Amino acid sequence: MALTMGFTAAQAVAADVTLRISLQLPMKSHLGQNLLVFKEEVESKSNGDIAVEIYDSAQLYKDKEVPAAVGSGAIEMGVASLTRYVGDIPAVDIFYQPFLFDTEAKVRAAVAKGSPIRDPLDKAIKGTGSTVLWWQAYGGAIMLSNGGPVKTPADMEGKKVRVFGKTLGDFVTAAGGAPTLISGSEQYLAYQRGTVDIGMTGVSGVKSRKLWEVMDTITVTNHADIEFIVVVNTDFWNGLSDAHKAVIEAAAVKAENSVRNKMSAIEAAAYAAAEENGMTVYKPTAEELAAWREVSQPVYDAYKKKAGDLGVKILEEANKL
Repeated sequence: MALTMGFTAAQAVAADVTLRISLQLPMKSHLGQNLLVFKEEVESKSNGDIAVEIYDSAQLYKDKEVPAAVGSGAIEMGVASLTRYVGDIPAVDIFYQPFLFDTEAKVRAAVAKGSPIRDPLDKAIKGTGSTVLWWQAYGGAIMLSNGGPVKTPADMEGKKVRVFGKTLGDFVTAAGGAPTLISGSEQYLAYQRGTVDIGMTGVSGVKSRKLWEVMDTITVTNHADIEFIVVVNTDFWNGLSDAHKAVIEAAAVKAENSVRNKMSAIEAAAYAAAEENGMTVYKPTAEELAAWREVSQPVYDAYKKKAGDLGVKILEEANKL
């Protein structure tokens, strides 16, 4: 580790530009590996003029702190769950409307660069002092539990549930549960200590965080699409040369395509690893999924009220998919 850090520091000294990136997940996570794709591409194509330093596992900032850290220029770049921008831009939670993006084709259409759903969100995020470089796929939201699956809303009633966004909290409330907002990096301890009874995450996070050590069942609801975004401080970005911007933008496109195209295989491998480590993977029946959908209408109503004209507009676009 010391040798690696020493080498990275030496590279940074030699470079004209250094990009520090804050990541809340471990380096071995698929988001960490995706940042390595970006790093290697940027450093090779810039001939070492640009150095990329990745600070994983929330060493510098927790997920919820990244928007302010990048927007203020405290760090050049960061990876944040898209929902972390919900305070400034409530419309970002379009991806957490229950079962709205329930196929890969719908997700891909929604997140495509320049799409009528993604483009207005990217533009709105610019107003926070950050520029979106690329989106990182994280897969569908699942539920974690101990002692059996969460088959229907009845199984959630009266239970404390880990969520990672206000809209997911609305979904839990509609189903009769009690939502608790817990950062991704604090999940393991929350499950271990029994702070919550049920968890929500992406299945890749089960693998990278070894959540099978603290939870024994996965319920495959895929009730929301989890997206992370990689942002750069806008003032810093505007100060870069056109040549440096071109290298970074090209690397961002390569990284985005790489992670999106690998997502299905990443999820399949994570489910396999979970089962190998003793977890039960439960797939709800059509009737059980219908019960979840039935309780979800208040979530849509609340979204339209909170997300304003932008939210209503992109919800209309999402319903066309």
